[in-house]
Amino acid sequence: MVHNEYAETTANARAELDGLLARVAGGDRVAFRELYEVYAPRVYGLIRRTLLDYGHTQEVTQDVFLEVWRSASRFDVARGSATSWIMMMAHGRAVDRVRACRASRDRDLRIGARDCEVYFDPVSEAGELSVESARVTAALGCLTAIQRDAISMTYFEGLTGPEIAARLNIPVSTLKSRLREALIRLRDELGVSPSLESSLVS
Repeated sequence: MVHNEYAETTANARAELDGLLARVAGGDRVAFRELYEVYAPRVYGLIRRTLLDYGHTQEVTQDVFLEVWRSASRFDVARGSATSWIMMMAHGRAVDRVRACRASRDRDLRIGARDCEVYFDPVSEAGELSVESARVTAALGCLTAIQRDAISMTYFEGLTGPEIAARLNIPVSTLKSRLREALIRLRDELGVSPSLESSLVS
């Protein structure tokens, strides 16, 4: 009975957030503000853990929500939740900034410069993000709903195995088994690194 009530509450919350994103896709600014209030702390926290730098974190967070506003119409509720879609976008943006900064730093070191400056090609960056987002969305669409939720809770929300198992009302051993199956599928589709796989199922 408790599990059924939790599942119903979770489904209702997800439907509400998915509905907000659908309204954003229609140009609803009020819905966008509501969506921002819900996700800004989570997006900022994820990016800050990746970048550490306060200034870069603020910039990338703004970029993520600008991209949400512009591309909300591409969200497909049949392939995952609004939370997974937004957090995956945030992770991709943060990783892109890390790579860009590292490349710039290495370039500056080669020419004897001291400062790290980040250079962007907006057109190229947007194209690469769109392609990567499509690949991720397609890969996640191959998973079951519980596998997608488990990966989202582990990778984006930072929950432990026991915490996720408690939320989903399944044994930890079952959770790990389903995560391994899901990650094998994602690895085949996207080339997930072994370090990511081990961190998720440990």
